[in-house]
Amino acid sequence: MRFDEIELRVIRMPYRSAFKTSFASESQKVAVITTVRSDGVEGYGEGVMDPLPMYREETIAGGLGLMRDALVPWLLQHGCLHPSELLDAWSRWRGNSMAKAAVELAVWDCFARQQDVPLCSLLGGRRTEIEVGASLGMNPVPETVASVEHHVAEGYRRVKLKIEPGWDRELLTAVRSACPQVELTVDANSAYALDDTDLLRSFDEFDLHYIEQPLHWDDLHDHATLARSLRTPICLDESLTSPARVKAALDMGACTVVNVKVGRFGGIESVVRVHDICVERNAPMWCGGMLETGIGRAHNIHLATLPGFVYPGDTASASRTYARDIVEQPLEAVDGVMPVPAGSGIGVTLDRAFLDSVTESVEVLRQ
Repeated sequence: MRFDEIELRVIRMPYRSAFKTSFASESQKVAVITTVRSDGVEGYGEGVMDPLPMYREETIAGGLGLMRDALVPWLLQHGCLHPSELLDAWSRWRGNSMAKAAVELAVWDCFARQQDVPLCSLLGGRRTEIEVGASLGMNPVPETVASVEHHVAEGYRRVKLKIEPGWDRELLTAVRSACPQVELTVDANSAYALDDTDLLRSFDEFDLHYIEQPLHWDDLHDHATLARSLRTPICLDESLTSPARVKAALDMGACTVVNVKVGRFGGIESVVRVHDICVERNAPMWCGGMLETGIGRAHNIHLATLPGFVYPGDTASASRTYARDIVEQPLEAVDGVMPVPAGSGIGVTLDRAFLDSVTESVEVLRQ
């Protein structure tokens, strides 16, 4: 593949309501939408780094700098025979997984569109729909209970709650009392410490499917220590950034469940390698979300068709997050099941008028 030009577009979209976690409360999505153009065909990707380093260390400013100064010039000069080559070709630039994924995703989409096949078929996915769950931000307990009941009534089998010290047991008691059968998980986003082991052990009584990222965002050792004290499985998110890191975490017992976010791992090829590790070790995996627009959401749906994704992911209906999306196709779950977008590539097209209305800046780089 040779590329004629690559577009880097920064957009800002309001959420329907603020989304609060243990580390931030956000009311809008700021994202980088990448477009690669090759022989008259476009492909789209999404960068999920934040304006400030809240989730991990990457930022939009830093990601744009690396894309502008290194990734895009390299791609315009060298092109590629297949998108899977880019992960190793770009290893000379350390880290910056989300920036790399933003460009690599667009190349995969363009490649699949040129072959006139769905992206999932290139990856070995065979499902035409995937099971998804709902991830709820921090809201007052009565409001959260009502939201859980609403999502269960809509057919979502798994519901994930955000927790932090002081915002855990009361919430879990109320939700579990109201919805005793729902597949319930919690996500701490690194809010606890090893000193909280007794408190975390007490969560065993709530029959949680797993506890996600309870300890430090870059830790494996303490999670392995904690796991030996809990009956509830531990799932890691922020701490897992590469196939090697996943292998280490599973081998040392830091987790038994793997959250996969394509931006955190650096792109689709990296996720495919993580997938193979998890399948080999019988470790269940699921597709996490970063409140993506329809571009990132469509990529997630296609990835989650791979056989190793056995738990419901975070890719719920787009209308839960946005009043209007930047893609023309509605990405909506029915009874907790999300159809894979039909068509070549990721199966969505841009709503260009709305995209322009939420755009802050556009750069087009050519050879």
